[in-house]
Amino acid sequence: MGSDDFGQVYDFRRISDVFNLSNRERVIRRLDQHGGMAGYFICIYVFLHGASAEEKEQQKKNSMLAELAVGDTVLTTSGFYGTVIDITDDTVIVEFGSNKNCRIPMQKAAISAVEKPEDVTE
Repeated sequence: MGSDDFGQVYDFRRISDVFNLSNRERVIRRLDQHGGMAGYFICIYVFLHGASAEEKEQQKKNSMLAELAVGDTVLTTSGFYGTVIDITDDTVIVEFGSNKNCRIPMQKAAISAVEKPEDVTE
């Protein structure tokens, strides 16, 4: 008969094979079939719990940046360590390296971690 698909029989027993549904749609359809309202409440709880964890993480970062002071060692989001030498409202000037000639202004949002001078052990 050749290599064409004429006469080929496909198995369309699963709805996902027919419409190629995404994972989210599959979960919703399964909850409709098996979980009913309880499934929807579980999804809402997980969504709200995740949102509250996100808010806590944001509050933690905001408090870290509010306590930022001159002389603190910072880790930037790009992975560089430096020392804060000046702070304005939303920017900081960070000094990188030991030669004291590399000073870069950056946004506070680019700081991912802060170490106070008394925490640094050499």
